Amino acid sequence: MRYGYGRVSSKGQRLYGMSLEDQMEQLKAQGIAEENIKLDTCTGTKMDRPMFNEILSMLKSGDELVVCKLDRFARTAPEGAMVVRDLVERGVKVNILNMGVADNTPMGKVMVTVMLAFAEYERDMIVERTSMGKAHKREHDPDWKEGRKSKEIDPVAFEKFAQKQKDGEMTVDDCCRELGISRSTWYDRIRKAG
Repeated sequence: MRYGYGRVSSKGQRLYGMSLEDQMEQLKAQGIAEENIKLDTCTGTKMDRPMFNEILSMLKSGDELVVCKLDRFARTAPEGAMVVRDLVERGVKVNILNMGVADNTPMGKVMVTVMLAFAEYERDMIVERTSMGKAHKREHDPDWKEGRKSKEIDPVAFEKFAQKQKDGEMTVDDCCRELGISRSTWYDRIRKAG
């Protein structure tokens, strides 16, 4: 059986011919029946991609998964390479339209090996650049601290919203949205205040 998978980060995404409609058309042009095409609208960094999880559970040895680009089903190149390798080891052919076919043939195995090598290289380069950047900042900026900067919140505004939440006029979510902060920041500030 042949299956197709497509994903966009948001419903309005139309970057580089990768809207859901564009992907659907490309997958149908490959001869995949519309009922065998699964589409997700969620960010690639999100672990829970319902349609992708569904398609993974359906794939059996001898099946083929077709995607337009590797980044449509993977958050990162290393993750994508690992997913492809796992599928190939299960006997599933993976056809990435802008790269080629990964399967249990000698050429398919070479493709997976090359993908894994480039993924590892990319990961190592990111780690190296990050380490070098941190070392440079530590050396040249005595005030630099690793991690995200704390969001500056007007104490008067925070107190006003905290009182509204306490009086039942607003929910925590409403207050956080108005202040532009996360729930964890809200509760951290509440704990420190009192």
